[in-house]
Amino acid sequence: MSANKRNPVLVIGLGRFGGSVARTLERMGHEVLGADTDGARVQEYAQHLTQVVEADCTDSRCLEKLGAKSFSSAVVGIGSDIEASVLAVLALSDLGVRSIWAKATNEKHGRILERTGAHHVVFPEQKMGERVARLLNERLLDFISFGDEFAIARLAAPERIVGLPLVTSECRKKFEVTVIGVKREGQDFLHAVPDTIILPGDMLVVSGRVDKLESFAALDS
Repeated sequence: MSANKRNPVLVIGLGRFGGSVARTLERMGHEVLGADTDGARVQEYAQHLTQVVEADCTDSRCLEKLGAKSFSSAVVGIGSDIEASVLAVLALSDLGVRSIWAKATNEKHGRILERTGAHHVVFPEQKMGERVARLLNERLLDFISFGDEFAIARLAAPERIVGLPLVTSECRKKFEVTVIGVKREGQDFLHAVPDTIILPGDMLVVSGRVDKLESFAALDS
């Protein structure tokens, strides 16, 4: 889909999470209507978003006036005020918005949001905390978790497999991880195939269970 045809998105709550989502959506080519009860925050984002309004979006009548029914997607970025978060999701659900994303501060909050009508619940602080903890061991250089103990990580190639083609090192069989690709300094990303030979200094993109990824990254220890 081309950028000028991307669907408009309503973002409620322009704090750190909601504001980051809104700005990123704008850069991706979406029209974004941002809403917040804080007038100063509305002014801050006035130059960055398609439209920003000071409004209480916990009220379905207010959302209706803003044209929320015309949005197929909405993001509720309210986190600190759980009641406002839940009411905003409920109001969006009552208006028939088809894809509602909502920020949750904890598991209980998340369950309430799901039962209220949120289609997707995210835990940004929890995810970032986990990511930082994984990176602190200095073996995983980058880390993306998918929430079911499966992840993709970037790591330095263990010496044990350097000089070998992937078909010989048998990473999937021996270490229960899959090498997806290889990045070498000054070269484009290489999609890994059985004949790919791992060279000294290679950075690998690897998928698998988190514990297996960490064990694989620690092979030289």
